Amino acid sequence: MKITLAKRAGFCFGVKRATQMAFEAADRGGQTCTLGPIIHSPQVVQRLEEMGVKVVNDVERLERGTVIIRSHGVAAEELDAAIRKEMEIIDATCPFVKKAQEHVKRLSQTGYDVVVVGDADHPEVQGIVSYATGRVFVVGSGEEASRLPKMVKVGVVAQTTQSFENLKQVVLECLMKGNETRVFNTICDATAVRQEEAKELAKQADCMIVIGGYNSANTRRLAEVCAELQPRTYHIETAQQLNPEWFSGVATVGVTAGASTPKWLIDEVLQQIEQSERK
Repeated sequence: MKITLAKRAGFCFGVKRATQMAFEAADRGGQTCTLGPIIHSPQVVQRLEEMGVKVVNDVERLERGTVIIRSHGVAAEELDAAIRKEMEIIDATCPFVKKAQEHVKRLSQTGYDVVVVGDADHPEVQGIVSYATGRVFVVGSGEEASRLPKMVKVGVVAQTTQSFENLKQVVLECLMKGNETRVFNTICDATAVRQEEAKELAKQADCMIVIGGYNSANTRRLAEVCAELQPRTYHIETAQQLNPEWFSGVATVGVTAGASTPKWLIDEVLQQIEQSERK
């Protein structure tokens, strides 16, 4: 059985940067916490907790010491509250997410109604939206965008893990909603590249394994993309969830992983698949 791992499986730049900052802070000791899970990987969060870095989900519960801002960013008011508490702040917000926040703030300040393309319940989107000082709308598709009200000036940004096709559909609708439309393509290139790699791998494989947190939007999207081309696609978080029956009669297995999946988890899955073959 041939096992092929996607070239860009696992940590993206922003996640790698955030986790490195968090583990370095943990090594220094002292009272340290993250404002929300540092990344969407329960296993990484658990390792940090074992090193003394706890997760605090409510900014009002921050007390003293060091607070790490998660890779997805936080709402502007949460960051301001942390600053007022005079804590040491380590901002591990992904630079691409930070750029989207800045675009929303600037658009809003210059009189644009802002449209954010993404999942309204995702912490990254909630943080991005908070930087608007005027009207702001969150839409997940072109169909949702078609129901937006008429606007004079429209500014569009996207959640970093959105697909370009979805952004394009929303922009087409927004062009019919306002007299002036400004668009900032804030999709992370790594997301698009990973999805294209996953598609190519799914076309060639008899079975696809997608590794990553169930709470990770980009991992879920990878699984969806693969399943459209290869019905035998399985989304797992850890090697323990692999089922040997999945590989019955399989000649080629494709493996990919979301942007929040650490290398050690990927390695464990690859080893487990190899052991399944030997059995």
